[in-house]
Amino acid sequence: MSSLLGQSFIGFTRSQSQAKPYRAVNPATATALAPDFFAATAGEVDRACELAAQATPQLAATSGHKKAVLLRDIATRIESATPALVARATQETGLPEARCQGEIGRTMGQLRLFADLVEKGDWVDARIETANPDRKPLPKPDHRSMLRPIGPVAVFCASNFPFAYSVAGGDTASALAAGCPVIVMAHHAHVGTAEIMASLIVEAVKANGLPEGTFSLIMGEGRVVGQQVAKHPALRAIGFTGSRTGGRALMDSAAARPTPIPVYAEMSSVNPIVLLEGALAARGDAIATGLLGSCTLGVGQFCTQPGLIVLVRSAASEAFVAKLSSLFTEAADGVMLTAGIHQAYQKGVTTRSAQAGVKLLAQGKSSGQPNRGVAALFATEAKTFVAEASLQDEIFGPSSLIIWCHHAQEVDATIGALHGNLTATLHGTDVELIANAPLLTKLEAIAGRVVINGFPTGVEVSHAIVHGGPYPSLSDGRTTSVGSNAIYRFTRLTCYQTFPDAALPAELQNANPLNLSRLLNGTRSSAAL
Repeated sequence: MSSLLGQSFIGFTRSQSQAKPYRAVNPATATALAPDFFAATAGEVDRACELAAQATPQLAATSGHKKAVLLRDIATRIESATPALVARATQETGLPEARCQGEIGRTMGQLRLFADLVEKGDWVDARIETANPDRKPLPKPDHRSMLRPIGPVAVFCASNFPFAYSVAGGDTASALAAGCPVIVMAHHAHVGTAEIMASLIVEAVKANGLPEGTFSLIMGEGRVVGQQVAKHPALRAIGFTGSRTGGRALMDSAAARPTPIPVYAEMSSVNPIVLLEGALAARGDAIATGLLGSCTLGVGQFCTQPGLIVLVRSAASEAFVAKLSSLFTEAADGVMLTAGIHQAYQKGVTTRSAQAGVKLLAQGKSSGQPNRGVAALFATEAKTFVAEASLQDEIFGPSSLIIWCHHAQEVDATIGALHGNLTATLHGTDVELIANAPLLTKLEAIAGRVVINGFPTGVEVSHAIVHGGPYPSLSDGRTTSVGSNAIYRFTRLTCYQTFPDAALPAELQNANPLNLSRLLNGTRSSAAL
């Protein structure tokens, strides 16, 4: 692996920017890491976007097989570079080696999942309506439709996932699978890791004979350089994982463009967990142990961290809260990803501690070392929570808020007051789950994934997973940012009417040369016409 240069990738060339240098920082030691990095210039941003626009027609015409080869090639190169990637990422993020290795495995798995999807080809949803010239009162024309790539996509890397939601992560994999050029905005917290990963993708693009604008990596401040990318007229969509403030800024910029474009932003989620009496009576201690693990996993820096715990007062629930409080008190602190994230977490905990009607029940142990997040457990009454919207604000870190309800009606009122979330969880006995079917319906309405008798942290990458939900968990609650369904964010439907067969995409031709499952006059079929 070559030495880091600190320069953006503008297609196949490297940036020549002489902007004010900056460095990544090891959050565990608060020390800056060599080398210097340089933000791309406005001209280089323009060039990357222009290259992407030039590459769009060729990528759109690239077969599913060739796209699959590219995605698998990237995964193979990542596998070979794992030692270098882990070495740099552990320094830039403070994450342990095992976490980085696991995340790299997930990243390769995502790439290969999309490779399998596009190689098979059925995802394009090919539909054919054959002509009927004898139909009265008007003849029916031949018309056929399928999903096509939307065009150049900008991907903004996440702070908390240096691999799975970063340069070669799910947004990039799904956009490339759809046939879209990708311009990645590196996250300043793990910019060295980003440079290594980008070099692997560029090598794969070159090796597979794809156009230069297929991929670029832009370095620089998201609020400045990132906005230049977001506003470029060549861009057709944005993928983002981060704060609500950052996501809203991109949404507003995209909406204000002369031609607005979609922004698929994963922003904030408090992931409520509802605990029913029977479950607490039967296994309250086990739930408390599992919940502490879910709240503090990764120092709480997961988008599915359970930030709300809803339960009705009873002897079983009081015992559960006492157990959970004791576990929080014994929890060790952990390195947070950046000094900024740590400061925001501390501010959130301090602000919540001072809120009227909120009580700090327990805090974990503090080592006094730099950028360590200390677990915090709060409690409030349902009436207070429903009346105070700020109690739904995400505190990004190992913190959770217990919401005490007096009866089931207050549980309903609490769930009814919630904004959109990525997940919602319900713990109950089999009898309780059947009796609380209306509650499950309410949870389904405010979350993209509903979990029964489990914990929300840990997102399986699959064809069925949904990692999304109503706003503000996602800017568009009809989509997912994880799993094979994520490809549909970066596509648009196109209809071909009265085309000669030879002029049609292969997916829609009469002979069905790709052997796809197609909707033929309303009936699913793999047959040729």
